[in-house]
Amino acid sequence: MTTARIAPVAPPHPADVAAVLGRMMPNGEEPLALFRTYAHHLPLAEALHTWGSYELGRRLSLGLRDREIVIDRTCARCGCEYEWSVHIARFASRAGLTAEQIASLTHGTSADPCWTADRDRLLIDAADALHTRHDIDDALWSRLTAEFGTEQLLDLLMLCGWYHAISFTARATRLPLEPGTPRFGDFPPRHRAP
Repeated sequence: MTTARIAPVAPPHPADVAAVLGRMMPNGEEPLALFRTYAHHLPLAEALHTWGSYELGRRLSLGLRDREIVIDRTCARCGCEYEWSVHIARFASRAGLTAEQIASLTHGTSADPCWTADRDRLLIDAADALHTRHDIDDALWSRLTAEFGTEQLLDLLMLCGWYHAISFTARATRLPLEPGTPRFGDFPPRHRAP
């Protein structure tokens, strides 16, 4: 079992910490370890909550499926099992992601046969390009602009960057997985035909 380098704050919480954590979770759910880690620095936690609410909210110009493909791929490429597992547990089913697609997002490529929609493949390619090259080449940019509007492209770029930052924090602080969430190994790579 991994021990966190910065132990998430534990209850009982002072009123100011409880208030911030209460805003970060829906329906009075127990706050995630990531949020309880950020709660050590309340101005940071408040700022992150504001931005995170946008990234996961209805004002984001990308739909749920688009968003989760970008997040899941980014977290997997960053090796961030913690944040990947939170999103797989909470959103993968609602986003219509199959077990084969989750395995592909985790270990595969956009060329895997489980991806039948060009839009899904483009999102994976964009996340991969940003992760690998920290940029998007002209050919991929042209393909993206044929599918996504300007607002969506800006949201895609910032979403990918945001989840790089989340991944850096979760990995560097060695956050253990949330109870009951999946592991990368629960979705093993699919074998491709020769």
